[in-house]
Amino acid sequence: MAAESTGREGDPGRLTVIALAGIPEIQPGDDLGGLIAAAIERLLAGEPGFGPLRRDDVIVVTQKVVSKAEGAIVDLTLVAPRPEAFAFAERWQRDPRQIEVVLREARRVVRMANGVLITETAHGFVCANGGVDASNVGPASGSIVTLLPVDPDRSASGIREAVRGHLGVDVPVIVSDSFGRPWRWGIVDVAIGVSGLLPLEDLRGTVDADGRTMSSTVRAVADEIATAAELTLGKVAGRPAAIVRGARPSRGEATIRAALIPTEWDLFR
Repeated sequence: MAAESTGREGDPGRLTVIALAGIPEIQPGDDLGGLIAAAIERLLAGEPGFGPLRRDDVIVVTQKVVSKAEGAIVDLTLVAPRPEAFAFAERWQRDPRQIEVVLREARRVVRMANGVLITETAHGFVCANGGVDASNVGPASGSIVTLLPVDPDRSASGIREAVRGHLGVDVPVIVSDSFGRPWRWGIVDVAIGVSGLLPLEDLRGTVDADGRTMSSTVRAVADEIATAAELTLGKVAGRPAAIVRGARPSRGEATIRAALIPTEWDLFR
């Protein structure tokens, strides 16, 4: 990861998150970056106190609209489940076609129990259902599911380039998705793709407020920004993107793979 000094702006004790309104239902092939840029233009025109777009702002875009724009969609009516998918679905009242898609997308099945599939995706993410999602998919709900983007970092880069082309400002972009967590109920949004910022802030070797040298603290900055954005986006409001101001991430070119724990360090699988 290559860091870049940016001269961060703003008050480090204040965070502002604004959801972008007016982004329509996304269809395969839509210019998602252009639609996001247009939504930002409307926001800036309607919120003069927000000021101009800045290089230390961050755009967070939910995985669902990225997947739909890129055509990462499976028609369940064309899916023939294997016997294992039928058996698991019957036991836990799941759709066997969705189970089949999850199994097809899995690089490795970590656990199948209690109606939940935990799998490792081709990206290296370990998550429920391999990121396969049937919610908020639009008018064809019930007959289609979305998959994770093939390359979420590249997806983030494409949106970043589109916004820079339309608005003339190079703003970092995060593609986010909802993940569960070991040992805790509930989901939080995490970054599955980044462009223009470093996903981690490594504080090891620096001193804390008491002068003690920290030996293990690494902040998951991109995940924290993604979750902050999700609080304004919600799950049913039809708001798929937001601007976060005040997080002040370190700029640089990186990949979300930097945030994945290597197998030899993973204590949970």
